[in-house]
Amino acid sequence: MVALAKAISANTGLALRIENLSHGFALDGQHLPVLERVSLDVAPGEFVALLGPSGCGKSTLLRLVAGLEPADSGALLADDVPIGGPDPSRVVVFQDPTLYPWRRVWDNVAVGLEAQGLLKTHSAKVDEALEKVGLSQFARAYPRQLSGGMAQRVALARALVNQPRLLILDEPLGKLDSLTRITMQKELIDLWQRQGYTALLVTHDVEEALLLANRVVVFSDRPAKIQAQLTIERPYPRHRDDPYLVDLRRRILGLLGLGESW
Repeated sequence: MVALAKAISANTGLALRIENLSHGFALDGQHLPVLERVSLDVAPGEFVALLGPSGCGKSTLLRLVAGLEPADSGALLADDVPIGGPDPSRVVVFQDPTLYPWRRVWDNVAVGLEAQGLLKTHSAKVDEALEKVGLSQFARAYPRQLSGGMAQRVALARALVNQPRLLILDEPLGKLDSLTRITMQKELIDLWQRQGYTALLVTHDVEEALLLANRVVVFSDRPAKIQAQLTIERPYPRHRDDPYLVDLRRRILGLLGLGESW
């Protein structure tokens, strides 16, 4: 747990508290429950991964944490302050980089600062963010000139330029090829260790969750409830063939109803 201690000591991550949270949607005139009485505490600087069946409500939970919509009931608090809407301290990185094709890499990363009216006085932060993700040499490139992994690095830089205290990751590596994904997993860990923010990751890849997170939260099918939380007692970097991680992977697949697929 050395990496977690390092991240927490940086004191830049925020504390997230989710209390008895329930949420749903209206579908064809009927209420569709998505989340049911979810309670979860995330410590400052912790990296937590959320696993569960497809469509169970994990991404919905991230949207609520980001403040993109209000929850039906329950409480969401960042550093004990109720979350009432979006805030630069809580930034989402989605599966699709959603870069503006007509803007160069530097200008895509600068979008957040530009929207806040801070670009003129904080333009150096754009250069710093690009350096953090290893794309300084591509600042003048257009998105069409980038690989999938490079485009996702731009999306990360766009998030990091706001110096988030909570990085919300909604399957950010889901569309990458396997080799690029392995590289990006290492880069995500390196960034988290250096920056000290709190990280909340949704992924469908059990192995990815075990390699990246301090703690893995396993959800049931919709309406999502927490059915297990597993603390990963391994230092970084982690290795896929570690018997400890292999055993945890088997246990999690069992919880997800895929034990026979092992």
